[in-house]
Amino acid sequence: MRATVYYAPGDVRVESVPDPAIEQSTDAIVRITHACICGSDLWFYRGLENWQPGWRTGHEWMGIVEAVGKDVRSLKKGDRVLAPFAFSDGSCEFCGKGLQTSCVQGGFWGGRHNGGQAEAVRAPFADGTLVKIPPAVENDDALLTAILPLTDVMSTGHHAAVAAGVRQGSTVAVVGDGAVGLCGVLAAKRLGADRIIMLGRHERRLQIARQFGATDAVTSRGDEAINAVLEMTQGGAESVLECVGSSSSMASAIAIARPGGAIGFVGVPHGSETINLPRLFMSNIALRGGVAPARAYIPELLADVVAGKIDPSPVLDLTVELDGVPGGYAAMDSREAIKVMVRP
Repeated sequence: MRATVYYAPGDVRVESVPDPAIEQSTDAIVRITHACICGSDLWFYRGLENWQPGWRTGHEWMGIVEAVGKDVRSLKKGDRVLAPFAFSDGSCEFCGKGLQTSCVQGGFWGGRHNGGQAEAVRAPFADGTLVKIPPAVENDDALLTAILPLTDVMSTGHHAAVAAGVRQGSTVAVVGDGAVGLCGVLAAKRLGADRIIMLGRHERRLQIARQFGATDAVTSRGDEAINAVLEMTQGGAESVLECVGSSSSMASAIAIARPGGAIGFVGVPHGSETINLPRLFMSNIALRGGVAPARAYIPELLADVVAGKIDPSPVLDLTVELDGVPGGYAAMDSREAIKVMVRP
């Protein structure tokens, strides 16, 4: 089969690799029909993570089951399935608590494992990981596209909103206008926020933010942006969604949080390890979040997508075939695309 392989910063290639095969009785082999390039993929693409040549890429995908191991109970050949960005056994202590990203036997697609930017994938712990897509929508291309962001960015945006305590009537600020931040806007609106302030600088992305429910936009950066939000909210937002992971984005998130409020941080940390702890302490601001347990969130979000209540698909603004994946990385790296959908 063909799959995308990492070689060096700025160098990902689509090439022939061995076909996946059933290795454990709980495995499934899935033919990929839809995948994505993630903003977090740009960290290794830019040389900011310690990736090794030969590792596979892609952690967001869905497809059709081609084969299952003898102990797989909930899936069969021909089922269309959605995969969260991490696989999990579904039976350990942490899976039972809805924290599948901490599964004792789990892991993440790509890297040392099979990746989703490929023609097929071996899915370990198929029963615990994969979510079956309702047959009624399995041939509806528009709905399938709307479902695809649940693999990561919509679930991650939702995690930020939940961690930040968004509720009916909340005032929310979202730091970061990438796909996760935009989905954070949609998640905050879904949870009942009255006012949603998007901090971003790109008009096309701000248009999507408004479509998703943003009521205000702050296009400045640094202290100017912080002062703007503090003035707009008369002291800060009750709920802040940090969706980047850089030192500047975390500093802004902490600075614009209202005393007694909360920050939901979901940006993969790159330079944000040192934070303004005194500000959090003196203002009783909660800091929650981390890697999103997408498997726990997908069922409720899937139901709302199928019902037409939410549609995160506008974040997918460029579509490529598998051979176009290297160009898709380049487009996202240069900010010509928000998020790339891959159709093998």
